[in-house]
Amino acid sequence: METSLHRQLKDTYASDGAELEVKLGRYRIDVVCGNELIEIQHGSLAAIRRKIKALLEEHRVRVVKPIVAKKRLVKRKGKGRKVVDQRLSPKRGTVLDLFHELVYFSTVFPHPNLILEVPLVFIEEWRYPGHGKRRWRRDRDHQVEDQKLLEVQNTHEFHTAADLAALLPRDLPQPFHTQHVAEGLKIDRWFARRVAYCLRETGAIHQVGKQGNSLLYERN
Repeated sequence: METSLHRQLKDTYASDGAELEVKLGRYRIDVVCGNELIEIQHGSLAAIRRKIKALLEEHRVRVVKPIVAKKRLVKRKGKGRKVVDQRLSPKRGTVLDLFHELVYFSTVFPHPNLILEVPLVFIEEWRYPGHGKRRWRRDRDHQVEDQKLLEVQNTHEFHTAADLAALLPRDLPQPFHTQHVAEGLKIDRWFARRVAYCLRETGAIHQVGKQGNSLLYERN
């Protein structure tokens, strides 16, 4: 079922004269604005990889991948029942979370017909108890009823591999390894390896050697 968040984002990207939910061959397109197809994907980019590859052969495509920068949790007593609690989630998303998705999308991006747009959004998530179906994960013992857009805080656009490379720390040594990336971006080393993998696969950086067990990279 379509969430309010998805519907609100479609309305946000539908300018005057745009069409919503357009059938194009065997695909349904969220928004068609002039000669640009706009696909809004809150879920995994892997789910639309084949679709976007096919569309890019003949069309200009903008993939909108929202990242939740801030979330207000609204808890109901039950589905459709009264609200019993509201609080802000301690989790915060950043544009760097895009790399978690690019692991599965690096065979599609970059492409001359593709724009990858990342709005950082503030949302409300309405949920109710999950009746103990997931006792092994108490933090997941709930059902999500809906998600609603409260605010688009800012937006990042990526056209080329160089746009991705611009997310790297400016003061990286040349060559650099993933520990440099981890320290510069203040992320864990495993995440820095994921960042490096995505940048290498998209052509933003290339491997130039090794230092001990660490691979060394330079920007392209």
